[in-house]
Amino acid sequence: MFYFCFIENPIKQIDRIIRKGIFLVSGVLLASMCAGGCSQSQKQASATDEEQALFACTDSITTVCDSILTQIRDNAQERLMQLSLFGELPQALIDSLGISQGVPASVSTFLLEIDGKRILFDTGMGAPDSRLLTNLSAVGVTPADIDYLYLTHFHGDHIGGMMKGDSVVFPRAEVYAAQQEYDAWTQMPDEQKAQVVATMEAYKERLHLVAYGDTLPCGVVALNCAGHTPGHTAYQVGKFIIAGDLVHGAALQLAHPEICAAYDMDPQAAIQKRRHFLDYARQNHLFLAGMHQPAGHAK
Repeated sequence: MFYFCFIENPIKQIDRIIRKGIFLVSGVLLASMCAGGCSQSQKQASATDEEQALFACTDSITTVCDSILTQIRDNAQERLMQLSLFGELPQALIDSLGISQGVPASVSTFLLEIDGKRILFDTGMGAPDSRLLTNLSAVGVTPADIDYLYLTHFHGDHIGGMMKGDSVVFPRAEVYAAQQEYDAWTQMPDEQKAQVVATMEAYKERLHLVAYGDTLPCGVVALNCAGHTPGHTAYQVGKFIIAGDLVHGAALQLAHPEICAAYDMDPQAAIQKRRHFLDYARQNHLFLAGMHQPAGHAK
């Protein structure tokens, strides 16, 4: 369990733990801080001068907004993505990155607690392998506590946790997704759209379809991240961007955004969006929270 804080005019101190799994893109780096404080030697060993200028690790963690973002892992153990999913990679690149066994990854969601509300970004893969509800329970949250579901896209490992059999898992949550994503999936062949149609039908009374640029409850803004899927959506709140599947393998794609995973439905658009958001994050010192970012993996 780790805190992630950007120190800029701090306005609130918090004592909740934010799980690691968020990478700050600044010279292509992943930064994390220790809960409960770090020794000076730890900080010197794990951070460059640039990182130390952006981050602080203290006994009472300071953050810039009255909110808590927690990575909720859906998989039971660490995962490695097969290198073949990223096409033919030069052996020299594989060796230089230390990824000969595969690219570290996870299946994750993010819980944002803000303004007395709880927002869950995506819901993982669902039964039988899901650990979502167990890990939510570990931070004191039940499905009935979730006020909003913000969906980055409609792949099964992102909407699978919305249903258990024929029953909805989140009884109160208002669901937000991009109109562009909904329109694209509902026009796909039956075998591709079946899960999407059934899930959205189950939540239809609470389903809100939004346009890019819309500001959603709690000040979260929907951003155009189309490429991975036709209506792939990132969400920005303050200094954080929940980026969905913008990046599948951080160990590889942060340094090489031109490399796509096989899951990207429009590779050229995915590359363009990846470059755009990585540059945007670098220039503005933002955090990107990725759904396949492994907790504790530093680059």
